Amino acid sequence: MAQTLDYSLIALDVDGTLLNDNYEMTDITKRALREAHGTGASLVLCTGRGPANAVPILEQLGLEGVLITHNGAATIQTPGPVLLQEHAFSLSQIEALIRYCRKHSIHFDVNTAFDVFLETIGSAEAIMYEKYLQTPKQIADVLSLEGPVVKLTMFGPSSVMDAVERELPTMPLADGIRWFRSSAEFIDVMSGAVSKGNALAKLAEQWNIPRPRVLAMGNYYNDIEMLEYAGLGIAMGNSPDAVKEAADDVTLSNNENGVYAALLKHGMVSGSWS
Repeated sequence: MAQTLDYSLIALDVDGTLLNDNYEMTDITKRALREAHGTGASLVLCTGRGPANAVPILEQLGLEGVLITHNGAATIQTPGPVLLQEHAFSLSQIEALIRYCRKHSIHFDVNTAFDVFLETIGSAEAIMYEKYLQTPKQIADVLSLEGPVVKLTMFGPSSVMDAVERELPTMPLADGIRWFRSSAEFIDVMSGAVSKGNALAKLAEQWNIPRPRVLAMGNYYNDIEMLEYAGLGIAMGNSPDAVKEAADDVTLSNNENGVYAALLKHGMVSGSWS
């Protein structure tokens, strides 16, 4: 008898969830996801990455489909990629923040749906972009960019990002702008309408998949709304306590094949080959 799936849509964060700390997807994780997909579940990557460095992760699974990128600001379809949905804003809305970053030598970049722009890059930043498979475009003044953007990202040591996070509530950002910590070293600034949870909910509605049949996995604060939306939200073992508390279940860490362990526990894979 064919397996009856409890979940029709599996939404997966990438860094710290799908990938281990060496930015690798293990063979057992790949096999588990292919099995789940082969039995009828739709797989959707939900990531803070942009399409350029998120699509290759999906390609490692030998799959095409929909990805929620930029923390929900841009939903794309592969092959292409084709932009399906975008939540953008004007750089004039965050000009004060850009000038703050320049003054305090805080590295930042701005993202359109498909491109990354920056003004300066040092050795630490170059290593980071290479690690995340990004190729940014360097320009003299990001405020000269025409048209909307979907995200500004600040990058630095966690202690520096802690200090920026304390300063952000005092900055004159325009109404409708939000920010959140997407990892210890990153802070993302986006339209207030943006979250992985909102993008996932819209996609599930378009696909006529009821909320109880959505399973989501993530590991950081930018995943909380996605975990809370899903019928089953699973936090990785490497998640901060607040993320674990927001989830319905906690699996093993990203370095312990936590995605596979969760799929096995909740009946999405047989595990007979492991």
